[in-house]
This record gives sequence, C-alpha cells and structure tokens, in this order.
Amino acid sequence: MSAKIYRPARSAMQQGNAKTHEWVLEFDQQAPRTIDPLFGYTSSSDTLQQVKLRFETQQDAEDYARRKGIAYRVIPPKEKTVKVVSYSENFSPNRTQPWTH
Repeated sequence: MSAKIYRPARSAMQQGNAKTHEWVLEFDQQAPRTIDPLFGYTSSSDTLQQVKLRFETQQDAEDYARRKGIAYRVIPPKEKTVKVVSYSENFSPNRTQPWTH
C-alpha cells in the first residue's frame, strides 16, 4: 500500500486560495479499473482510491503515514511567482524594449 502526499492546486473555477493550504494523503491505485459490459460504467475493486485524508501540515501527513506503515512520496507544491507591473512602466525611460502600438 503506497500513497502520495501533496498540496492541491486551486481549481480553474477558483479565484482565491481557499483549500490550497491543506495537505492531502491519497492512496495509489492497487487494482486496475474495469468497464462494465452492460452499462459501460468504470469500476474498481480497490476502495482505497476513494479515500483522501486532509491534514493541516505536511509533517502531520508524514507522521500519520509513518504511524500506519504506509509507504509514501511527497510531491512538493509549485509556487506561482507574480510580477507586479504597473501601467506607468510602459512609458518609463529605462524600458528595455521600445514601446509601440
């Protein structure tokens, strides 16, 4: 039984940072998924795929995995860098490229 620990990114419909500060422990897939021949539903006999445990810190998630004997890997979060640019910088004399229409 193995799992991954990560901090979820915001969804495409989300503008703020809600639910991005918590860490999630999610179990890896143990059994392959199968397609039901009659209805076409995708199913699996692995019920641990449905489990997502949420923790306040990465250390809490790692401690839990160690206590329960779960092999885990940590996926570090990708931090977004924002460059603040103002409109007046378009007309700055120190601009590296000339301003054109």
